[in-house]
Amino acid sequence: MVKTEGSNPIDRLMERASVALEKTRYFEAERFCKEALQKAYAEGDFERMARIVLPLQEARRQKRQLAVDSGRVVVLAESDMMMAMVQDILPGCYLFQPPLLGIDARNFREEADARGVPTFVLCREPMTRDGMWPLVAVGQVALRTRVPPPVPLQRIETGITKDGYTGTPPPSAAWFEAAAEALGDAAIAKLRFDEPAAWRVDDLMTVLSVHPDHEKLHQRLEEACRQAAIESLPPEQRHRPPASDAFGF
Repeated sequence: MVKTEGSNPIDRLMERASVALEKTRYFEAERFCKEALQKAYAEGDFERMARIVLPLQEARRQKRQLAVDSGRVVVLAESDMMMAMVQDILPGCYLFQPPLLGIDARNFREEADARGVPTFVLCREPMTRDGMWPLVAVGQVALRTRVPPPVPLQRIETGITKDGYTGTPPPSAAWFEAAAEALGDAAIAKLRFDEPAAWRVDDLMTVLSVHPDHEKLHQRLEEACRQAAIESLPPEQRHRPPASDAFGF
């Protein structure tokens, strides 16, 4: 029997993702897209990957917009406060700061996703000597960049944050969006466009798993997949494994 395209399990997942998107079930759509993308990646099916990425981007954009539209901005700086929030996660923008770490922010975002609660989560590190905030996102690699704080602050040597920021006033939604954009842009700047596209797909899959809230990372992945689909796979091995940490400072 001749199989139709719809008989492919990846295509069936994407049909379900399309229905979920139409019905504004964005978490469900994202879940189906992620599963389809991983299956296509495991099979080296770059053409299907390219078709999957943009619906995934749209599901994530809608989730992020729901978080922003909630109007809630929370700055978390203590484990006890974080644990209290985890008991009843509400839609909103969440900034984690020391002594909380990037892994705390990741775990919180993943728990919110598992519960179907739209959140926009960032994590900062102590203020640098030049008055900037390092942002970090962690997973298989650690992504970092530096951004201006959301309000004017002076560096102080006492205290773990090095600036005494307590979350008042809270960052604006515009600051969250600009900061997340800067973090993803820094990762894109370190991609090796002189390497085979298939290797760039490896790197972008890793980076997106760490920082899913970045439009251009999805777009660069879609472009890399389309290029990889028409290139011959490189016969040589990579000079570094795809998950090596080339994206920090």
